[in-house]
Amino acid sequence: TRATIAKEKGLEPLADLIFAQDAATVPEQAAADYVGREYVADDGKNQKSKIENVAEALAGARDILAERISDDKNARAKLRALYQANATISSKVIAGKEAEGAKFKDYFEWSEPLAKAPSHRVLAMRRGEKELFLMMRITLADETAALAEVEPLFVKAKCPAADQVRLAVQDAYKRLLAPAMETEMRLESKKRADEAAIKVFADNLRELLLASPLGQKAVLAIDPGIRTGCKVVMLDRQGKLLHNDVVYPEREPSESKETLLGFVKCFDIEAIAIGNGTAGRETEAFVRACGLAGNIAVVMVNESGASIYSASEVAREEFPDHDITVRGAVSIGRRLMDPLAELVKLDPKSIGVGQYQHDVDQPALKRSLDDVVISSVNGVGVEVNTASKQLLSYVSGLNAATAAAIVARRNEQGAFKSRAELLEVPRLGPKAFEQAAGFLRIRDAAN
Repeated sequence: TRATIAKEKGLEPLADLIFAQDAATVPEQAAADYVGREYVADDGKNQKSKIENVAEALAGARDILAERISDDKNARAKLRALYQANATISSKVIAGKEAEGAKFKDYFEWSEPLAKAPSHRVLAMRRGEKELFLMMRITLADETAALAEVEPLFVKAKCPAADQVRLAVQDAYKRLLAPAMETEMRLESKKRADEAAIKVFADNLRELLLASPLGQKAVLAIDPGIRTGCKVVMLDRQGKLLHNDVVYPEREPSESKETLLGFVKCFDIEAIAIGNGTAGRETEAFVRACGLAGNIAVVMVNESGASIYSASEVAREEFPDHDITVRGAVSIGRRLMDPLAELVKLDPKSIGVGQYQHDVDQPALKRSLDDVVISSVNGVGVEVNTASKQLLSYVSGLNAATAAAIVARRNEQGAFKSRAELLEVPRLGPKAFEQAAGFLRIRDAAN
């Protein structure tokens, strides 16, 4: 730093003398004693240099003082409070990037008080800066206010030495403190924006997970499509896949209508779930026009993340003999029957109910969303005889291994008749049972 170079020149005693602000001290006279002094520059070449003039000596002394001022905790605390209350966050477009960065046009010339800037705008500006379309700054509009806070801490007299200290304070603010404060405010505003964005994401996810389930009903689920047709699956009351087919409402309306009505009759369908993706509205209108019985509900279902589920390890394990489109349609149907049981199979981030989810602190986001899933699952409770191992693994006291063991025991020996039977599950000991039992349900059981 400039201060370490000045110390190499041996100017620290001069800096101390000036900082004492003695009325008898004449800085120029004191600095004259250092002119012509030789020093070895620490540049690896070990070459001798010398101080050329008074101005160089005084500048070096001020550099030492500026660094001391910058490192002072009281000065930083005062400036921090000033920045938190009065700083402005602003952004402008990088010249020549106007067309390419058009999606950030709202922020090409933007400024507002940092304390009032909402999280989504802070994250938007940061993303624009990251993608090299915007320049974002956090500054104080009034530099004199900052100097008025810091100067009294160091300028203690009215004399020529005090004038040098004042110059050092001004240099410390412009060169060291202002950039340091901007960095601090960037970190602080990012942390605040992350917390707000994560809270919105968590609240949205909780609402989605705790949406009212349709319950155990036979469901016909449709994954809409125009070019490839609509994938149709029939699920029984436990969510088990019974049959799948493809219909083309746009190309073959009469055949598609006949096929759907045949399925409704054959499988005693009680509700129809339609994905809300591309062609969802058109498919819903077509189904409603088919002349279904009045007691059959037709419901649009949020299909965010269904495609991610259909390509996942979980889906491949459940449906090894079916392709991605069938798995996606099954997920849509099961989301209507029990949103919580189906959505826990997905990484919460892929459900898409948050803003700027890739820009926020990822470990903090994961922790928050996992907490929401765990608290939702345990808040509702789990039906032991129908729950998937993914759902069971979120229950207090259980993990992926014990959840898999419960499902294996259920498949081998049939449904659990009482909670006490859970103690027969391998690796599920008394302590795990004690933690889990209160969140596990068995319908029509001895309990």
